[in-house]
Amino acid sequence: MKNAIAATAIAAALAAPAMAHDMDHAGGIHAETSDAVPAQFDIVNARVTTEKNTAVFHIGVSGRAGESKPAPSGQLAGSEVFAYVWPTNIDPYEVGFERGTGILALAVTAHPDFDDTPLFDENGDGNPGNDGDLWHSHWVVLGPDDACGPGALKVIDIPEGASPRLPKTWPGLPILIDSPGWDPLIHEGIVAVRVPFDDIGVVEAASYDGVTVGLRVNESIHAPLLCVADVFDVASGDLSLPGKVNE
Repeated sequence: MKNAIAATAIAAALAAPAMAHDMDHAGGIHAETSDAVPAQFDIVNARVTTEKNTAVFHIGVSGRAGESKPAPSGQLAGSEVFAYVWPTNIDPYEVGFERGTGILALAVTAHPDFDDTPLFDENGDGNPGNDGDLWHSHWVVLGPDDACGPGALKVIDIPEGASPRLPKTWPGLPILIDSPGWDPLIHEGIVAVRVPFDDIGVVEAASYDGVTVGLRVNESIHAPLLCVADVFDVASGDLSLPGKVNE
């Protein structure tokens, strides 16, 4: 009995540093909590750090991260997407798109009405096409389009007949999106994604922000296909990308 208690105590002690690191909001961009923002999207901290050739993207919220997902509508047109997003000033070329095409952002999204990770079976049921409602990661390239609303952003559309440079894991949608398959880590108030880079110096020289948003698929399923419809919170308050990696 004493041995069992001792073993449990040792296991808890070993786990404590990892848990403390996971919940740590040191560094990065700090934001005040807001009663006007749903707690699961109320950003208190956003940061990007590096570990050897891996970038770690982190958003901390005042509530339980990932607690809310869009209600299913039963159709693609007009359907909603919830997302935790890290806009950066990294050139989209660095992850497989054309140079200078827009704002490269890492996003963790959930959307029950469609699946945009055709190479991956996130729910493990043998069907890779039915798990868009689980939180998953994307690279997206964002840009302004007043068709989404005054000053609103969209995921950049690919014009019909165009053949731009695209990542190998592009999911086939007519927008600048990549589905690389990095599983997000969601625990209590934390959303984090670990992303390997060939040249980690590109990340270390970058600036970034943290945003929580709702996106919407166009009712006509034509360009603009995917608009940022609701901005829940912005870590900097003004999307100025003030975050410096490893600071």
